[in-house]
Amino acid sequence: MVYIQEAHPSDVWQMASNIRDQIIFQTPRNFDERTEVAVSCVRKLGIKIPAVIDDMKDSAERAYAGWPDRIYLIDQSGKVALKTKPGPFGFKTTQLETLLGRIVPAGSREHVSLPAASPFESGIQ
Repeated sequence: MVYIQEAHPSDVWQMASNIRDQIIFQTPRNFDERTEVAVSCVRKLGIKIPAVIDDMKDSAERAYAGWPDRIYLIDQSGKVALKTKPGPFGFKTTQLETLLGRIVPAGSREHVSLPAASPFESGIQ
């Protein structure tokens, strides 16, 4: 997962559901602030998969045009094997599961976990 800029910051366009769920953040001004927002969102949403944080130039966002959010699966040759429809309603996890089963042989699958205190790697280069 790549955490990109906050879609609905309180200083730009706040959604009623964010207020109800107490997910209220201003637009981060630097990478440390973006990291704080990302960590908070991952924890509040209960996300269990590895995540990285886009840089402040939004390089990953521009490269992959993931607005609104999508799921991408990159195969072993570096090609996009799956690009879902916009989420969260366009996500078909069964589609991802099926494709992963074809791409990654069952005997070579590993579980990757990150330390609870640091759920992110540093920014994308």
